[in-house]
Amino acid sequence: MIVLIPASARAARAAWRALAGPLLAACVIMTAALPVSAAVKPAAKSPAKAAAKATAAKPAPAAKAPAPFTVTIPGSTVKFQMVGVPGGVVAVADPANPGKTKSVTLKPFWIAKTETTWDEYDLFAFGLEPSGNTPAGAADAKSRPSRPYGAPDRGYGHSGYPVISISYYAGQQYCKWLSEQTGKSFRLPTEAEWQHACCAGQPAPSKEQVGEFAWYWEEKTQPVGKKKANAWGLHDMLGNAGEWCASADGKGVLRGGSYEDSASKINCSARAEETPAWNANDPQNPKGRWWLSDGPFAGFRIVCEEQAGTADKGKNQDTRGN
Repeated sequence: MIVLIPASARAARAAWRALAGPLLAACVIMTAALPVSAAVKPAAKSPAKAAAKATAAKPAPAAKAPAPFTVTIPGSTVKFQMVGVPGGVVAVADPANPGKTKSVTLKPFWIAKTETTWDEYDLFAFGLEPSGNTPAGAADAKSRPSRPYGAPDRGYGHSGYPVISISYYAGQQYCKWLSEQTGKSFRLPTEAEWQHACCAGQPAPSKEQVGEFAWYWEEKTQPVGKKKANAWGLHDMLGNAGEWCASADGKGVLRGGSYEDSASKINCSARAEETPAWNANDPQNPKGRWWLSDGPFAGFRIVCEEQAGTADKGKNQDTRGN
């Protein structure tokens, strides 16, 4: 069990908003480390020359995007939309060769139109799906999140708002549960998939446009889907809640920046790995693995794989552990 500590007010926020650095002029396809939270400032890594060259390379012709579809979680009225993303080739950092990149070929896949909301997550986290709806052999109560002290949404907002304070492990377990409930194959995106979906084949929004697409430099998260979608119809890829992805070495990485960040820190290359500070106020020993006591900026969105056959399953996953 953990203690959720409300984020402190940033009294000087309004004065500094005008001084926020410019958003990157182009959507950089790399995995340079950038901080997610104003309260968490991991050391930034200088982008490698190889990544810069890969960014300038012309992308390969993309495979056609699959048709979108809507999912209703069985036994409930909760629905969410999945958007088809065309395949392509993405350059990502190679953990086996620091400073270098490798190309990842992606087949078409689906990604959620918005970040996962409390409406969806509550059914899993608090066992709200109808009795008898869980398939035989599915995850039991031990695979459910522990109940946090206080409101898990921190009073930011619940219905229609993105889940927050979520660990990478919790996101993985939700995907496993959702797959059991629906019979489809859901998981967290790889960094390559997320990056591809975030860029959507377009330049990043300009400094003057970023507010049309992203919630940033705010006191709290906002309802999903209220800002303009990117070129592929995806909302809130930048800002609002940061989004868990699987890195090339199988670890969880938070992408896209969050509501706490300035405009210069929310972009398609924004990347942060979890630090002890994200769970510093969890009184448990060892620390809990479901909730992040000091990570109100951490959420996720899901992807769905093509169901053409088991040979295709996981083809986009160049990672381990998810």
